[in-house]
Amino acid sequence: MIIVLKPHPTPDVVQHVLERIEALGLTPHLSQGVSRTIVGVIGDEEKLQVEPLQAIPGVEQVVPILKPYKLASREFHREDTVITVKGVKIGGGHLAMIAGPCAIEGESLLMEIAGKVKEAGANILRGGAFKPRTSPYSFQGLGEEGLRILRAAGDTYGMPVITEVMDPRQVDLVERYTDIFQVGARNMQNFDLLKELGKTRTPVLLKRGMSATVKDLLMSAEYVLSQGNREVILCERGIRTFEDSTRNTMDLSSIPVAKGWSHLPIIADPSHATGKPDLIPAMARAAVAAGGDGVHVEVHSCPEKALSDGPQALLPEQYARLMEDLRQLAELMGKSIDVCEGESVSCARC
Repeated sequence: MIIVLKPHPTPDVVQHVLERIEALGLTPHLSQGVSRTIVGVIGDEEKLQVEPLQAIPGVEQVVPILKPYKLASREFHREDTVITVKGVKIGGGHLAMIAGPCAIEGESLLMEIAGKVKEAGANILRGGAFKPRTSPYSFQGLGEEGLRILRAAGDTYGMPVITEVMDPRQVDLVERYTDIFQVGARNMQNFDLLKELGKTRTPVLLKRGMSATVKDLLMSAEYVLSQGNREVILCERGIRTFEDSTRNTMDLSSIPVAKGWSHLPIIADPSHATGKPDLIPAMARAAVAAGGDGVHVEVHSCPEKALSDGPQALLPEQYARLMEDLRQLAELMGKSIDVCEGESVSCARC
């Protein structure tokens, strides 16, 4: 249910509406746009009666939300959500260019890669410290030491950092080092983890599960939003189909579908979607052309020696060429790629 307030409500009016909703045993979620103030109301459907809500002073209209994902829907928030992380904006015409190795393997290597992707135009540095692998015998990541290295590289090059969190018990630890949580495809429906992340105020990048629909993805985002964290970024990373020419099948149509159904920004991960370096540039360009709010690309200076997903990583020089294409495409589409100015976290925009 959405409660639309009368134009230009005073803080006292807004507070009164919120208190009346809570008194009815319901949960309000305030959204203040440029021209309108609305309140999403979540709770027992038997209590969601239009008449008593309509009678609250300051209420102009009460509108039922038909979508099962209430807070993620365009009905709740019509304008695109724009998430700002250390001066880098994501959504609303601002593109997130996330790049870095699949796994953090050591400080010198990550510093080298970070410097090269920053020079190429990336504005967010990625790297995995905890690696969910198909085989229990594969490299599982460096853990907290990897987080320290990632944070140091981000600070050195003035870039926000993103890394994966796999378990509710890791949230406090990872939050001490990261600027954005990443939830991988295998954990998209780890609802305990999503609820724990929803209690933080750190942005969450939520990857689409391998067999998940767009609706499933939005319902998972709803778990985070319902706990109070409004900063969720969706990610299309390919789904499982019968096609075996690529690692997964990149569902480009999911981008405009999600943009139509939800106000949340959505980016694409062509590295995991294709698993093939020669296909990554084409799919990255296609994702931005389809309306995506950025791309998430794995980059490694020596893929043949990478401890995780080396075969799908771009070389730094390949990434630089891709970024040149994406800059031109962004300009053509009237979008921008925000980059922190300066070489350290002390720069003015950070």
